[in-house]
This record gives sequence, structure tokens and C-alpha cells, in this order.
Amino acid sequence: MIGLATAREVITRRPGIRVVVLEKEARIAFHQSGHNSGVIHSGIYYQPGSLKARLCTRGAAMLRTFCDAHGIVHPEPGKLIVAVREHELTRLDDLKRRGDANGLRGLELIEGTGITRIEPAARGLRAVYSPATGIVDYSLVARALAAEITARSGVILTEHRVTGLRRLAAGWTVATTQSTITTRQVVTCAGLQSDELAALTGGSREPRIVPFRGEYSRLRPGREGLVRGLIYPVPDPAFPFLGVHFTRRVDGTIWIGPNALLALAKEGYRRSRINGRELASLLRWPGFYRMARRYWRMGLSEFGLALNQRAFIRELQRYLPALQRGDVLSAGAGVRAQAVSSDGRLLDDFVFAEEEGILHVRNAPSPAATACLAIAEVIVDRVSS
Repeated sequence: MIGLATAREVITRRPGIRVVVLEKEARIAFHQSGHNSGVIHSGIYYQPGSLKARLCTRGAAMLRTFCDAHGIVHPEPGKLIVAVREHELTRLDDLKRRGDANGLRGLELIEGTGITRIEPAARGLRAVYSPATGIVDYSLVARALAAEITARSGVILTEHRVTGLRRLAAGWTVATTQSTITTRQVVTCAGLQSDELAALTGGSREPRIVPFRGEYSRLRPGREGLVRGLIYPVPDPAFPFLGVHFTRRVDGTIWIGPNALLALAKEGYRRSRINGRELASLLRWPGFYRMARRYWRMGLSEFGLALNQRAFIRELQRYLPALQRGDVLSAGAGVRAQAVSSDGRLLDDFVFAEEEGILHVRNAPSPAATACLAIAEVIVDRVSS
């Protein structure tokens, strides 16, 4: 999403410029861009004035305009963030203050008895309702971005995995599995492989990308009426993961999750998928063990819910008491490219690294898809300066 949005932004600002997008897979949006919950985030979670807050709110507005221009549906079913434990109430109030400071429209603090007005099947102590939260199929957005690029003389080359980056006197040579390209400027938006591409230029491998597989569930057909829009928990500010939540998709299905489990391969969409080289590299890195010491409780909790279906259902029933075990089916998985610093911290903001003629997007967590058009503006501002 970010690579395509950046290419489009370059061509928009400089019509006629030669832009090439390299994609290692046979089609675009094969990984994170095509394996997400499809939410257009409102910006309620982010610290007012932060880069994330500014890019999310601006990016969401830009994305809606883009979708309208391309006939892509993007309904706004709204999000209900529900506190189900006493200690979550203070965090919930803080979320409301953040949302107001970020200029979100229509935010509403709802006491427990009023929750059913928004979500009849939901229960909780208190909730914040964000009517500006929308949904979209990001695969369609990616295709529309690609269509604009190619219509304006840009080129998208699939099955071109980058194998080398070599500096020239006035630019770079980019070697791929199929060709070699000489260019004045390079922007890498490689997601799960972002640390690998930075290393090809001699840059630091840190922050490292640690893959977390997010396993989705869904409500079985006929039970979608339990959820009108989106029902989310109050997030723990210590972690970048949101916990169990319910999301209505544009096709009417209700997805649950994802959870967050350490993957044994960067593209490990199945639990059984193991990449020996990647795993060995991760286990040799001291930052992995520092991360484990920091977050072992979170990891243990996520692992327990993944293995114990009864415990998982009980957690879901805190929000939807009418939910039954047979209502929940498997719905596949995605892999999150989680950037981790050398001291083991999970990085939760956008991270860029620059040197002459090249910019690396080192970390682009949620809401990167929502904010892709705004992120592209920032990237092009930087490479044009």
C-alpha cells in the first residue's frame, strides 16, 4: 500500500517522470496489504500531535476521497470500544480525550446501559463510540493505485525480488531476480523484508523485523447479526496489539481478532511454516531475548487463548454474552511486520531511515493502510528535499 501510494504521489507531483515499482510476488498486495481486517481507522488511539495521529486523520480523509473517485465502497459502521473490567475505565476516558484532541467527529462516551443502543448484543461497563470508523477492501484500493500508476506512464514489475542495491556516483543500481535497473532515487517499502533491504545497502539491520502471525476467526453464517459494526476492547498502552475484537467486513462477514503469535517465518501464514534461515538469524540476535523478557506475559496470554478454545470463547463472551462456541469458525491468518529495537522494545510508530538517494520505510504498523496516501506525501517531501 505504501509503495504504491508513494509511486502515485511521485507521478502526481512530477508528471512524465519514470517510476518503476518492484514487487517480488506475482501480484500486488500479497502480504500485509492484502491480509488485514480492512478498517479505516479514525485516529482515536494515537497521542495528539504525534506523527501517527496526524497521518491517520489526514490519511483517512484522503483515502475516502480516493475511494469515491474510483467507485470503491467504504461504509462507516462505526467502532464501539468497550471496557469490561474496572481497571480499563481510566484508559477508556483517556481514549475519549485523545480522540477529541485529534478532532474526531461525533465521539460519544456511553455508560453501560446505553451500549445496546449502538450494539444490541454487546455488554460492558462503559464504551466510547467512534462513528467515523470505516471499512474497505484494501486489495481493491491497491489495484486502483496500481491502475493510476500505469495509466500515468509508471511501470509495475511483479516477480522482481530485489537481490542487490549498489551505490553509483549519481544514483543506485537495483538488481532483481529478472533484471537490473539504474535509478537516481530508491524508496524501499518492503514490510516484512524491510530490514533485509536496508542491510543490502550496508545499513543497520536494526530495528529488526520480528514476524507475528495474526490468526483470524469469523462468525458462522447466520450469526452475523450479533455485530452491527466494530466492537473493540480497550487497548493496553504497553502493547501495540489490540486483543480480541469483532470487525464487520464490506462483504458482511464478521471477523474476530487477529491474535498475535510469534511466527517461525516472515511469511508464515500457517503455524507449521518454518524458515530455518530467518529463525536462526532471529535466535542469534540479542534483541530477541530482550523482547521476550519484556513481553513474556503478553506472549503467554496470546498463546493460551490460541490453544484454549474455551478460554478464547469466554473472552469473547465478555463483550457478546450471546456468543456460543459453535458460532466461531477459523478464517485464515496474516503476518504483522513488527519492528523491534535492539533493547527489545516493540516499536509502535512509523520509522524511516535515509541516506543520499535512498529512503527506507523501516516500520509501518497500523494504521499504515489507512494513512498510506498521507505517508506517501511525507516520503516524497523527504526524497524531494
